[in-house]
Amino acid sequence: MNKKMRNLLQYILFLGFGFFLFWLTLRKSSWHEITHNLAGTNFIFLIPATVSLLFAHFFRAVRWKIMIEPLGYRPSTQNTFLSVLVGYWANLAFPRLGEVLKCTILARYEKVPADKLVGTILAERAFDFVTLLIVLGITIIVQYDIVGMYTLDEFKKIFQSRTGHISYTRIIGAAIFFIALVLATNYFIRRFAHLSFIQKTKQILLGIWAGLTSVRNIRNKGWFFFHSVLIWLFYLISTYMGFFAMPGMRVYGVKAALSALTFGAIGMVVPSPGGIGSYQYAVQQVLLVYGISEAQGLSLGILIWFCQTAILLIFGTLSFVLLPILNKKKP
Repeated sequence: MNKKMRNLLQYILFLGFGFFLFWLTLRKSSWHEITHNLAGTNFIFLIPATVSLLFAHFFRAVRWKIMIEPLGYRPSTQNTFLSVLVGYWANLAFPRLGEVLKCTILARYEKVPADKLVGTILAERAFDFVTLLIVLGITIIVQYDIVGMYTLDEFKKIFQSRTGHISYTRIIGAAIFFIALVLATNYFIRRFAHLSFIQKTKQILLGIWAGLTSVRNIRNKGWFFFHSVLIWLFYLISTYMGFFAMPGMRVYGVKAALSALTFGAIGMVVPSPGGIGSYQYAVQQVLLVYGISEAQGLSLGILIWFCQTAILLIFGTLSFVLLPILNKKKP
């Protein structure tokens, strides 16, 4: 099987998984209630939601530029921003394609070696993963009475006996299983180190580690972390505006919006094209903790996802068209 066919089958598989999750969210929800909620959307609040998302993407572009500067290159903020939008635009069709495409585009217009830019993408993704874990921790801590207790209860269920008490047998069994898994994985890696799959996995893990440690090479670390905070802050503002746009949702406040943002971001990690299905499912499930109905939670997930996707389709296409026009005077 050639590489193109393998990539096509992988895309179809991920797309099918996304539609399966979307069907799963619809299965227990009232379609009439969903359409009623969406019909009552106050679209005026989608304007600040759109602006906030664009600001978040802009700050991401500035942060990427900060990561590129230690390589000895200073790309323009304009081209970096437009390349980021084109990258997100491409990711809607083929997950992870946008990471390569934005490096290729910026390399073309700023004369930066594309292979060096790929290294900064690995660093950025590694840092984003750690940041997501931190945001998840903050979400649980500031809402321990709701999200924290729910997470703890779900975790306890794994180690509970049929009588509802903690089963130490299950805890010991889980510990033994974890140790055995680590030992077996270590043996497998050493025994079959010559396999391409093992070598690629090691390269990915080394790339993540290199990405995390590369942050220390950034000259202005404070500016880097400041923009990282701004990215998530404007993501939160955008999500919160979605609560205002959806009828009856604004009463749940910014903490519920933080939960929707965090778990929605986790849903976006699932490699379905554009997060279709996985994003709506994650938002719906976390909002159940607040007593929000499945139909209303799904309505909000659909609305925010549609807003995010429409922005990337419109501004990503516009960026793709503008890049050669704005750079036509360059040699």
